Amino acid sequence: LWIALARLETYKNARKVLNRARKAIPTEPTIWITASKLEEAHGNIQNVETIINKAVTSLAAHQVVIDRDYWLQEAEKAEKSNSKITCQAIVRTTISIGIDPQDYKNTWLNDAELYQSRGSVETTRAIYAHMLTHYPGKRKIWEKAAQFERQHGDTNSLDALLKKAVHYCPNAEVLWLMWAKEKWVSGDVEGAREILKQAFAANTDAEEVWVAAVKLEVETKEFTRARKLLAKARERASTERIWMKSAVLERRLGNTEVCQKLLEDGTLRYPSFDKMWMMLGQLHSSKKDVDTARKVYKQAVKKCPKSTALWLCYANLEIDTKQYSRARSLLETARMRISKDPELWLAAIQVEEKARNKTVVKQLTAKALQECSTAGILWAHAIATDPPPARKSRSYDALKRCSDDPHVFVAVAKLFWLDGKQRKARNWFNRAITVNPNLGDAWAWFYRFEKDHGRKSKIARVLKKCIEAEPTHGKRWCAVSKDVKNAGLKAEAILEKVEAALPRDLFAVD
Repeated sequence: LWIALARLETYKNARKVLNRARKAIPTEPTIWITASKLEEAHGNIQNVETIINKAVTSLAAHQVVIDRDYWLQEAEKAEKSNSKITCQAIVRTTISIGIDPQDYKNTWLNDAELYQSRGSVETTRAIYAHMLTHYPGKRKIWEKAAQFERQHGDTNSLDALLKKAVHYCPNAEVLWLMWAKEKWVSGDVEGAREILKQAFAANTDAEEVWVAAVKLEVETKEFTRARKLLAKARERASTERIWMKSAVLERRLGNTEVCQKLLEDGTLRYPSFDKMWMMLGQLHSSKKDVDTARKVYKQAVKKCPKSTALWLCYANLEIDTKQYSRARSLLETARMRISKDPELWLAAIQVEEKARNKTVVKQLTAKALQECSTAGILWAHAIATDPPPARKSRSYDALKRCSDDPHVFVAVAKLFWLDGKQRKARNWFNRAITVNPNLGDAWAWFYRFEKDHGRKSKIARVLKKCIEAEPTHGKRWCAVSKDVKNAGLKAEAILEKVEAALPRDLFAVD
């Protein structure tokens, strides 16, 4: 009743009513909170913190238990009533009450997650702000706060937060990179360059900063700048990744000889780095120099005997020249070196398929599923190559063994697609991209499905979500994204190309 009366009065009279109410009912917190909101509504921001502090002190003096959960909920209510400053003051004043100091960080992080999940943006922001005053040197808290601002704030709030973050954590490369990326995404390329310069000053030999600076120049097609940066990086922060990025840039620009020299020098410096060996082998293969490519791979698998990708490259070289017996032998050796690897088993099965050895295909498939019983790529391939009447029962077995595998989910979605059960197919495609949004092949098949059956809104939704996910994996996806001719293509363009190249037969195998 006191609060209702205060709401009917003018500002001055409302203050008087609330003062009388506090004296009449000294144990009621909502009177204090209403007084705080009143001051905020009339622009007296400086009084808000004082009122909330006095509230806690006075209530405690009158034997009222200060329950932090209750007060945080009151902060949330203040936010909902558009009293942002009161919300912040309540959080700052009460969030530590009743907690052991050693538990502050974990408790506050849990609070932030809880109130963010409830859509209480200002309450969550106040919790992060308070946390960062206590833990200004904790990189992970700054990261979480930045992710929160990216989702719920604006460009200015995120920029201000990241500026503070790198001030307090100058050696946290990830924070510099987040800040530079935000500048770049917003179109401020010069701002991004300046941030990366500051990052270099704070982290002289940081590989990630060098790579980010190069990426910025490549994306803006400043290739000369990128080349100079990489040359400096090879001198000051020489790593296998820097050498590989150098070779990738020259390959993209068509400088084959320079690329080859970088890869040869790089493999001498870093003989256990499989990616440069693969690039060198592929370079010779693209020049139709199969013998030299074979020598490169032969040397490479000695240096990197546990690299599945290298063994597959070596085997594919032989498959491309129809040397199936050589490929078979290589894959047998690889499986001895790397046991229970589903990709090697799948490659062996595919060799026999190309050689049209149907009996051996069945035997190998059975062995592969026995040795790698939870490998989704093997089950998905088995579903695809089974006769149509047997696919459904195979899919049941696959789901029992791989209850959370995107390859199996895509195969199941295709079965429903063929049966004309569009809603079920869509559900399984959604499950596939949810469990692994990085699998580009799943996105391509989902996109094809919506193009065939969906409304424009559904097609646009898949496209939008794929762009947000920025997938990088998948055999068909990588065949497009890693093609030199497609260098620099964004996720949307890659998706269109991959979808266009999909076979009309849903269960066609490569």
